[in-house]
Order: sequence, then structure tokens, then C-alpha cells
Amino acid sequence: MSQFQELVLPGLFDSGPDHWQSHWCAARPSCRRVELGQWDHPTPALWVSRLDRAVARSTRPALLIAHSLGCLAVAWWAAEASAARRAKVAGALLVAPPDVDRADAHPLIRAFAPAPAAPLAFPALLVASRDDPYASLARSRAIATAWHAEFVDAGALGHINADSRLGDWPEGRALLDRLIRSARPGGGPFVAPDRAPAPRADSGGRA
Repeated sequence: MSQFQELVLPGLFDSGPDHWQSHWCAARPSCRRVELGQWDHPTPALWVSRLDRAVARSTRPALLIAHSLGCLAVAWWAAEASAARRAKVAGALLVAPPDVDRADAHPLIRAFAPAPAAPLAFPALLVASRDDPYASLARSRAIATAWHAEFVDAGALGHINADSRLGDWPEGRALLDRLIRSARPGGGPFVAPDRAPAPRADSGGRA
């Protein structure tokens, strides 16, 4: 049995059967999708409360695996949760967060604006695509810096979703394995770095 409980947090409209999150949930016994509710009309209050309940119920340190708007739910939860609750999170893999502050952001995600700017209280990897229609690479890098997350340039993968045809996304699983190696296995306090790590490109050439 894994020492972690992997909590999967989809974005707007949930993740369908061809999404890498669904592949992971089917293949990994430690993986559980969080039912955030109101997938087609989300609100921060509901999603944050559902995430908080999932973390509270976890009997093992939690790893958060978020895609798209699920990343904003993680950030809002981290800004509002108690220190004791945050200490139960060992780390987070944040994939393709949308730019909710953009003037032309989808109306259904604008409720999550402004994006929280406080550092997360746990280790995190933020993975971004060079041609994501919902966030520029520069904005994704800025969000990673604000959240003190390690920035990963995944190359040109669109929104890193089912339309990207990634299957079970082996490169993403490698990033999750890296996060597991750096996660806090026993929970406890996390001291954020004085500055975010330098951006790095794990695929796709130079950032």
C-alpha cells in the first residue's frame, strides 16, 4: 500500500474517460477522484469545502493531483484551510491552471478570480504547456513563482487534457514520481523557500 492518498481534482466539466486523470484513477489503487460537485457551474466555496473534507478524511498524507480549474481549488483551499489541515498534504501536482484573471477568461471560471498569490504550504510542481489556450506560458510561470511551486515546461501539449491525446501520460507519471520523492511523507510544517526555484524545462526544449 502506498504511504500516500492520491486525491485527483479535475477541472471544469470533470475529466472524461480519455483524460490522463481517469487513466491514473483506474491504474493506481492509491488514487481517488474527489467529487467536487457542480462540474458545469463550479463555485470556489463548494470546491474548497469538498477538498477540505477529502483531506480531512484521508488516513494517509495526501498528494493532490489537480488539472485546470482544480489547481485553483487547491490554491484557494491552501489560502483558507487551517494549518493542521494543510499539514496533511504532502505535495501537489498542478497541471495546466487556467488564467482566471484574463479579460477573456471563460465566464464559468471567473468566479475563481483573482488567483491566490500566496505561497502554498507544501511542495508543488506546476506543469504548463506552451500552447495552452487558457493561459500563456509567461502567466503560468508567474503563477508558479507566486505559489513557490517548481515550474515545468511540458512543451506544446495544448491544455494537457483528453484532447491532447496523452493516454496515461507517462511523462506526467514521471513528474508524480518526482513529487513523491520530494513530498513530506509524515506531513508536518513546510518552510517555503525565500524565492521560487528557477524555471526549468523538462521537455520541449528551452523555455
